[in-house]
Amino acid sequence: MFHPSTIDLHIHTNVSDGTDTPEELFAKVKEAGFTLFSVTDHDAIKGCLMIRDLRREGIPSFLSGAEFSCKDENGMYHILGYGYDLDAEPIHALVRTSHQLRMKKVMARLDFLKSEFGFVFSEEDLQHLLAQDNPGKPHIANLMVQYGYAETKEQAIKEYINRIRFPNEFLRPEQAIQAILASGGIPVLAHPSYGDGDQLILGEEMDKRIRHLLEFGLQGLEGFYSGFSKKLSQEILSFAARYDLYVTAGSDYHGTNKLITLGSTGFDPSEPWPDGLCRFLEEVSEKRICTNER
Repeated sequence: MFHPSTIDLHIHTNVSDGTDTPEELFAKVKEAGFTLFSVTDHDAIKGCLMIRDLRREGIPSFLSGAEFSCKDENGMYHILGYGYDLDAEPIHALVRTSHQLRMKKVMARLDFLKSEFGFVFSEEDLQHLLAQDNPGKPHIANLMVQYGYAETKEQAIKEYINRIRFPNEFLRPEQAIQAILASGGIPVLAHPSYGDGDQLILGEEMDKRIRHLLEFGLQGLEGFYSGFSKKLSQEILSFAARYDLYVTAGSDYHGTNKLITLGSTGFDPSEPWPDGLCRFLEEVSEKRICTNER
């Protein structure tokens, strides 16, 4: 079984909003001495398909992954999918649907920035933006900084891009969970305490969210995460134990787009391994490790 200190199950490449290509990421993971890793690009599996083809010698072990942005009447969720069959139609259909929603939001954001603030970009830059595998808010924000419309990417998103809202242009969590399950994968709630990244969810509210997602088949919680304090991690681990859920560990590495290093999952090797993490690693080590076989 894999040691938790040598794994990272939440990593992004430039297929979504990271800066490393899958090839560059794979080289870094090997150099770092990881035994198990997963690429979890937003609403995409192209990076996983590329990594599968790179792993000729089978080391380090690779677990297919993805991170889907979801929303329903109860709020926003990021749902991670692990160990699914990379050739399964349900996961491919989910990616197609999420990509269509993403592109619709990109176009609406560009129109909003032009109409509300007069922010315009060259046709060449727009074509480059739209040619990205999964363009989103960070890509638009970087372009705004380049044009001098904002001083930082964070300012661009907070003060301008986030002013347009999309109440219905999201996957629902049950769509993501059910497609992951139908593809043989394990659905996990990403960074539960932070929701969609800008929240702080604790106690009874967290319990309600988890129980809601359990109705659709949620199987795990990201209990170790680069942005968690020890107290936040302990709360998530207690919920995982209460509901007999798997536990995962991930950094949320984005290359130079975030100040997060590979492998910084927050796992303390001096602490006992949570049962949910042990069971997850046992499960994936036996059944779900990707090979380059088709």
